[in-house]
Formats: sequence, C-alpha cells, structure tokens
Amino acid sequence: MRVFVTGTAGFIGFHLAKRLLEAGHLVDGYDGMTPYYDPGLKEARRAILLRANGYRDTIAMLEDMEALTRAAAEAAPDVIIHLAAQAGVRYSLQNPRAYVDANLIGAFNVMEIARLLKPRHFLFASTSSVYGASPTVPFHESDRTDFPLTLYAATKKAGEAMAHSYAHLWSIPTTMFRFFTVYGPWGRPDMAPLKFVDAIENDRVIDIYNHGDMSRDFTYVADLVESVVRLIDCVPERDPGDDSVSPVAPFRIVNIGRGAPVKLLDFIETIERALGKKAKRNYLDMQPGDVPRTFASADLLERLTGYRPHTSLDEGVAALDEWYREYRRAHGELAY
Repeated sequence: MRVFVTGTAGFIGFHLAKRLLEAGHLVDGYDGMTPYYDPGLKEARRAILLRANGYRDTIAMLEDMEALTRAAAEAAPDVIIHLAAQAGVRYSLQNPRAYVDANLIGAFNVMEIARLLKPRHFLFASTSSVYGASPTVPFHESDRTDFPLTLYAATKKAGEAMAHSYAHLWSIPTTMFRFFTVYGPWGRPDMAPLKFVDAIENDRVIDIYNHGDMSRDFTYVADLVESVVRLIDCVPERDPGDDSVSPVAPFRIVNIGRGAPVKLLDFIETIERALGKKAKRNYLDMQPGDVPRTFASADLLERLTGYRPHTSLDEGVAALDEWYREYRRAHGELAY
C-alpha cells in the first residue's frame, strides 16, 4: 500500500509509520514539528524513519493547505491516516487557539484532501476525552459524547462530526479511533507515564492530582499500532446493524484501549518497582478539565479485527523505562 500519515514525528505516528515500513508499505509522512514538547525527541524519531526504505516526508503545518495538497498528491495514497493534532488536556486551557488551528482547520484540510484523492479508507484519530466524565463504564462507541470538559475534547468531537458529514456527502469510507492513554517507548514527555519516569529517575517531585483518586485505561503503544494496522482492512459501509456505523454514511467509530483501567497510585507503584526508586509525591486537587476515570470497551475492536490490546502494565512500563535510559545515554535529558 501507499499510505499518507500525518503526525509521523509524533509518538503514535512514528510507531505506526515504522510498523508500516517494516511490513513493506510505502509511507509518506507529514508533520509540523511544533515545539509543544521537546523538538529533539521529534527529530530523533524522524531520523529513524528517514533511514528506512520507502519513507519520505514533508515538514509543514496542517493549516498550510498548499503544502498539504502537494505532499498528498505526490503520495497518491491508497489510505490516509490522520494522527496529527494539538494534543494535551491541560495545554488547551493555556493556548486554546492552537487547538482550533490544528484540530479544526487542520482537520478540515485533511478531509478536503480525502475528498479530492478518494482513498479506499480514511482513518482519523480522536480521543477518549470525548466521553468526558461519563458515569457509565466501560465507555462504548455508541455512548453520548455531548458534554466535553475541555476545548481539546470539544475540537476532537467536532472533528468526528465533520468527518461524518464528509463520509456522508462524498462517500469517503472513514474510521475514527478513540485512543485511551497511550504510553510506551518514544512517548510524549507531557503525559504522565514518561513524565513520571523522568521525574523519579532525576529525583524530582511528581504532581498527583485529585490526591491519586483517579484511574486510566493505559494502552501500550505496540498494541494500539497493531489495532490500527488491522483496522485498515476493516473498511466501513453503510450498515445500521453495526452499533458504531452510521446509517447514512460509510463511517465507524472504534475505541482502542486495553479495557482494564488502573488506579493512578497503582500505576505510580508499578513505575517505582521498574525503576527501583520511590517517587517524591506532591498531592494536589483535581485539575480543571480532568476526568476521574477512563475505561474502554474493546469489544467492537475485537469483533472487527480478532485482536484486543493485552500488554500488561508491568511489561509496558519496563519497556518504557528501558527505552528512557537508552535515549538519555544517547541524547541527554529530555527538554520541556
């Protein structure tokens, strides 16, 4: 296949592009290399991809329609996978315009590309944040998602709605992923897993919100990538019998999560065991926009692909710590 992937210098995009290349596919990447977190980490990911056969990329912003159109046309993709976005719940309180630019205007531009190029499948990353503080668990794709708690969640929910309209109007087979707290090697330093590892290794204090009374459905990145790769061939059609497929569009929503939420304090203890060090803890009240728990139903994913995320927390955290130590030896400390 020829695959056009946005966000290839990002955490998930890097792993997905690497996996597709290893399987013999051709990958055209597109990334803005924004400084939201350590650009050196993004450059290191990109350098690995550029050494692979079958990879090329364009460095430009999603909002640059001319650059995006040119890159996508040259890629002539069979499949488009849109992962690039302005991520982060807390940062959306500080810089909301970045979310409008990337997650609304940028997403619209990618949808226009899909309309023009007509790939056999358009896959688009959303987030578990769209469920807000839903009291019903586990979260199912058919649950209402009308009450976002942050602008980040609102922009991703809007992306889902826009993608549905494009799928309906232009018959673009579209799958939306809702990701659940992805972690692992080459992870994002603004997210708790790598942030905690880095702080504990360097004897810094970690902030623990809601006094630790939270849980997250931590999903190992290799499991998530396996899920995405398998979903490429699960092209949706109009089918009211599938509880996440639109009755009026070839459009489907799929959770990608392990379906096994972990208490935050248990997660910290897992990191402590892997590192052989105790964390210095600073207990704080809940942050605005945070949710007390996330919990995916992975039943639809398994029904479609025969697969569900399964890597244990001990395995995943050990792999994250091993990568972190190697990265620090090769590149030095992470920048924030």
